[in-house]
This record gives sequence, C-alpha cells and structure tokens, in this order.
Amino acid sequence: MSGHSKWSTIKHQKGQADARRGKVFTKLAREITVAARSGGPDATMNSSLRLAIERARQSNMPMDNIDRAVKRASGQGGDNGASLEEIIYEGYSPGGAAIMVMALTDNRNRAASEIRKTFDRQNGKLGESGSVAWTFEHKGVITIEESLERAEEIALLAIDMGAEDFMQDDSSLEIYTTPETFEPLKEALLNQNIPTTRAEITMMPKNLCSLAPREAEQTIRLLDTLEELDDVQRVHTNGDFPTEILERYNTTS
Repeated sequence: MSGHSKWSTIKHQKGQADARRGKVFTKLAREITVAARSGGPDATMNSSLRLAIERARQSNMPMDNIDRAVKRASGQGGDNGASLEEIIYEGYSPGGAAIMVMALTDNRNRAASEIRKTFDRQNGKLGESGSVAWTFEHKGVITIEESLERAEEIALLAIDMGAEDFMQDDSSLEIYTTPETFEPLKEALLNQNIPTTRAEITMMPKNLCSLAPREAEQTIRLLDTLEELDDVQRVHTNGDFPTEILERYNTTS
C-alpha cells in the first residue's frame, strides 16, 4: 500500500500548507456545521463533530472559526447549514483507478455538473452510484512520526491494544483500526505519551490499482482538480502511484 499511503501523506501535508487559504477553512467549517446539525453541538457526545473539529485543528483553523461553525448549526449567526446536502460521487481515473468524491453542497445539480465536467476534462469517467464503493471501507488511520526502531515498538504496542494493521517507513508509522476501535486506541496512545500527527476515520481501499507513470500523473491532476471544487470536501482513490511520480509531485505541490 506504499504508493497509495505516500500519496495520502503528501495530500495531508499539502492540505496543512493550503490551510492559509480561506477556501480550506470554508470547507472545514461546513463539515463542522453539518456534523453539529446532525448529531448535536456537544463534541463529547457527537463523534462526527469531534472528528471534524480535530481535522480543523490539524489544519490550524482558529478556535473562533470552529466555535462559529458549531453555533451556525443551531441558527446562531445566520445560515444554519440546513440547505447543505451530503452526496457521494463515484468514478474512475485514467488507468482505471477507483475514485470516491465526498461532497457537501446546497445545489445538487451544480455539484454534479462540475464534478462530471472535471472527470471528462481530465480523461476520467464518472460512474453510477455503487460502481466503486465496494472497493473502499471505513478505517481509522493514526499517523505517528518516529524513528524506525521506536516505530516498530509502537506498532507492536498498538496491535496489542486492538489495531488491525500498520505500515512504516523511514520517518513515520501508520496504524490502521476499525472505526469502533479508533478513538479508544488513539486515547490509549496519548496516555502512553505517544503523540500523533494525524488521526482520522477515512475511506481506505481494499485493493489497489497500479498506475503507469503517465496515468499516475493524469490521475493526480484529476484528484487535485476535484479537490479544488467548492462543493467537494474530500477525494479518495485506490490508485497506487509510482514513487518517482510522488516525489516529483511532492516537490511541486
């Protein structure tokens, strides 16, 4: 899973850098508002809201912005986000990698039109509902930056505490959990004074689609363009990208 995991890490780092732009904060605030509207404004009782707030904090979103987004869900400060609709779009990249697009929109027709145009212009193909969802599953992902020797020790500890699997490279460790064991394991690691650099529940591919260099470059352009759309919150893929393409992307992103 290295080619996929490295792409996810690069996207996360790029997202943190892009947080200086207002668009990223707007998307994070929208997610917080919808989570608070659907599950209540108390983050201790609303796991979706808690995770949305954690994602915002990881992107250095100011607490004032987070508080306003939560209050907006109860109608304080204007629009309560009631018009926002969560929609999942599914499709394929050049080379056949599966793509899932998570959208929050107040205009279903606009979102569908823009997403379809993006797939078409970037040599991808928008599919029917359910066409690629089967190849993804919800998983907790906890990332820890540690030396190789220390990472192995932490990985074995995480497995003992309920983690399903892990992957490590020279500078970081990724621990994979079920959604149910995600928060208990994250808290257990913190109690062991093991800080995390990223912790979220996301869509993980069950299998990967290897991409040739040219297809990988086209797929990355498609993913980037989709994420730039105002209505799109997150994009997931099972594309497995060649290391040289990821290294080139990392230096230009």
